[in-house]
Amino acid sequence: MKFHVYIIIAKKKNRHISYVGYTKNLKNRLVLHNTSKGAKFTKGNKWYLIYHKSYNSKSIAMREEYKLKKNYKLRCNIKRKYLEHENINITSI
Repeated sequence: MKFHVYIIIAKKKNRHISYVGYTKNLKNRLVLHNTSKGAKFTKGNKWYLIYHKSYNSKSIAMREEYKLKKNYKLRCNIKRKYLEHENINITSI
């Protein structure tokens, strides 16, 4: 079974916010976030998947999720690259 670590972003007022998580079913998890049935932090926003990586073990996925949550600089770099690629104004990151 595969486990996925992911980053999603949403536009909130004049900036982009991000959320890091892990799941067994990435497609279903994104639907839950977008229907306000996911994590409390994600309720009420339209979320876009900008990064994901798959792992064969739940414990490895959880460890990598924790690292990504704590490494704010890496998270911002991933977000910045996505926004630049999509030609979105990145002054509000």
